[in-house]
Amino acid sequence: MDKFQEMSSFVAVVEAGSFVGAAEALGLSKAAVSRQVAELEQRLGARLLQRTTRRLSLTDDGQVFLARAKDMLAAVDEAESEIRSRSGEPSGRLRINAPLTFGVLHLAPLWGRFARLYPKVSLDIDLSDRVVDLVEEGYDLAVRITNLGNSQLVSRQLASTRMVACASPRYLAEHGTPAQPAELAEHNVISYSYWSAGNEWTFQAADGNAVVVRTRARIHANNGDTCRAAALDHQGIILQPDFLVADDLRRGDLVELMPAYRALTLGIHAVYPSRKHLPIKTRRLIDFLVEAFARPRWNMEH
Repeated sequence: MDKFQEMSSFVAVVEAGSFVGAAEALGLSKAAVSRQVAELEQRLGARLLQRTTRRLSLTDDGQVFLARAKDMLAAVDEAESEIRSRSGEPSGRLRINAPLTFGVLHLAPLWGRFARLYPKVSLDIDLSDRVVDLVEEGYDLAVRITNLGNSQLVSRQLASTRMVACASPRYLAEHGTPAQPAELAEHNVISYSYWSAGNEWTFQAADGNAVVVRTRARIHANNGDTCRAAALDHQGIILQPDFLVADDLRRGDLVELMPAYRALTLGIHAVYPSRKHLPIKTRRLIDFLVEAFARPRWNMEH
């Protein structure tokens, strides 16, 4: 018996909650599905399902095997999808969500090149700093700037960005230059509304220890460009990504503060709902973005 088919039948039974439902999903007879699961259990020498007249439940061994089997089946689907995508021509609409500032500065210049490469793909681009629900709102892909942690979404990292505390030379001349994070509490701060830690800014000292300071916001904005503009107008200190302020720092219009203390580095990710049956158009877009950001122009350390 095909091990792959046995795993498929077992996963289908669990997901459907019955042998009848699994048989309908797989287009097989109930007897065939039952036989495949029984042969799988016999080959493994372990019971995976507890069967009663009313319901099915997983054993401890079944829980372990289910997770592994789903990963393996998803990997096979992904491999098949990738091979098919090599020969197919992408077409159809791609709905994309991205943060406003990053979308304008670094994605907008790329869309024309992608459109020329794939003329049968139409782009529907939504720029918003709000975190959208890809499945509920019908997006094929989102670009997110964050540390994803335990996100259930599938992602591929495109680049990274370093958060930088900075201010204009004139502001520093008038108010003093903070030498360590604790001094930020006494300064005017221009804060970003979507910053997950609110008014708390975290830095890493040279010894690796985290230093957290509660800042006092003079200006509060939900857009990074607005925060940057206020800093350039000498209104206070900002904590913004280097993809936004790198050119200002190179010109000297803004000055990085406390270089001995590092703020967070965030990943820039292409996020999509599932690897399973990934459309060709989405795969080509992900590959395109990975290549486009192989050497980020905002990285001041290279």
